[in-house]
Amino acid sequence: MHTVKEAALITGLTIHTVRFYTDKGLVPSVQRNKDNIRLFDEESINWLYGAKCLKKTGMPIKVIKMYVDLCLEGDSTVPQRCALMMEYREASLVQLEEAKRLVVHLEQKAAQYQDILEHRTPDITNPGNWHKIKNEHTAAD
Repeated sequence: MHTVKEAALITGLTIHTVRFYTDKGLVPSVQRNKDNIRLFDEESINWLYGAKCLKKTGMPIKVIKMYVDLCLEGDSTVPQRCALMMEYREASLVQLEEAKRLVVHLEQKAAQYQDILEHRTPDITNPGNWHKIKNEHTAAD
């Protein structure tokens, strides 16, 4: 059995998040000792990992709770659980495409800075210097 602190270390969650997930009913197998202290077994750790993963998809706590409840109802809820996963899969694919666009942008910026470092182009990336560049162009025109 693991304490809240140990469960947090094992899962990579914060102590606060472990308590929050437990309080929200996302860890149905959590136990409590005679002093009402939460105790986590392997099943509880698995529920925490599951909640962590679903939260990373952007799934709200309320929907994760609905998923947990469906799991507890058993195999008859597999179609509903599958539908939930497909819905958030689509949302994750949208996030993935946005992340790819951001990587391309960062790669372009890095190439621009490499050109600046190698003196192939002037540094026009610093907004604090834009007035100087504008004044230089105005004076040259």
